[in-house]
Amino acid sequence: MFTGMDAATFVREYLLLGLGFDRVEEGFVDAFTGDPDLRRQVADAPAPQPRDLARRAARLRAELPNVDLPAARAEFLGVHLRALECSARKFAGEEIGFVDEVHAYFDVRIEPGSVDDYRDAHRAMDEVLAGDGSRPLAERLQAHRAADEIPPERLAECVEAFSSALRDLVRARYPLPETERVEYEVVGDKPWSGFNYYLGDYRSKVAINSDLKQHMANLPHLIAHEAYPGHHTEHCRKEAGLVDAGQIEHTLFLVNTPQCLMAEGLADLALGAIVGHGSGAGGATRGQGWGKWAQEIYADLGLRFDGERAEALSNASAKLLGVRQDAALLLHDRGRSHDEVAEFLQTWTLASPERARQSLRFLSSSLWRAYTSTYVEGYRLLGSWLDRAGDADERSELFRRLLDEPLIPSALR
Repeated sequence: MFTGMDAATFVREYLLLGLGFDRVEEGFVDAFTGDPDLRRQVADAPAPQPRDLARRAARLRAELPNVDLPAARAEFLGVHLRALECSARKFAGEEIGFVDEVHAYFDVRIEPGSVDDYRDAHRAMDEVLAGDGSRPLAERLQAHRAADEIPPERLAECVEAFSSALRDLVRARYPLPETERVEYEVVGDKPWSGFNYYLGDYRSKVAINSDLKQHMANLPHLIAHEAYPGHHTEHCRKEAGLVDAGQIEHTLFLVNTPQCLMAEGLADLALGAIVGHGSGAGGATRGQGWGKWAQEIYADLGLRFDGERAEALSNASAKLLGVRQDAALLLHDRGRSHDEVAEFLQTWTLASPERARQSLRFLSSSLWRAYTSTYVEGYRLLGSWLDRAGDADERSELFRRLLDEPLIPSALR
């Protein structure tokens, strides 16, 4: 069926295959900015059967060594075809172990975290939130978060302030096309706090979930993650670089593939990369952080924000990174009940019951259940890679490579 293809034909078949998954599970195609005729061709055809998609992915993988492609492009396409084959098998009803599923999707092997690390994080958070020591840590954290909430009527101007400030910093260091733009909107009834919809032609729509109260300490991270220098910036620079150079496989962005882990790790490290990284992936102090910078922006808006304390609390809680992945393992690998997993999340994240249930909703989604690993393992892998830099200039150059190059997790390892 696929014998003797040239590179252009092979990539076209890859795009048609990936687009076909959106006919099985709407939302599987996160973004497509390529030839609209390909999308129409898929839309006009009968909906594919998952087993047929799995067979097509396997055949393309088998043919890949015979296609004249540079090694980096071949490696990128190979791990993404493996991910698509696994997704198709899951859609067809095949039983696949959760750890193996995550490995096939994201090119990483996961294992449970350490409860001792979580206890250490609680002790460090207890020191930052010292005060009325008679109150449990969870109560003090909830009170801190309540005081940190952004008044709903002020959210839009706060979003605009941080978006503008971050955009200026990004454009000075990582140039973007003059026509690039981000539009923000507030939505509800979603399992995530924010989402980037890349529209192509250097434009994004960023949705912010109104069901989750937005906090002053989190908003700079959210804008950096979704826009500058996170998802929007990466999409723009890859469109202007890789796609314009003919690597049209990067016109397609698919859920549950290695490019998701790379993108989420990059986005979670984005604020520190552009403003200052108070700590590395392992929690080690690395100079000026983002807290004071954010405090000055809030002050200009007439809002009081203790940037140093917010950054200290963020650093103290760094060892809780793996809790959500552990919750996914409990739910999907160990067969624990929703109530048990919600209690686990409340215990270690110190979240409210409502927030824990919101996290559980994400972990329970058939499409998103494995996706938590992109944040956990992406932050660890990319953070450790950036921490190899000898100075700020080298770190900035490594982050540029993440923005511009078609890297995959196994290449970084």
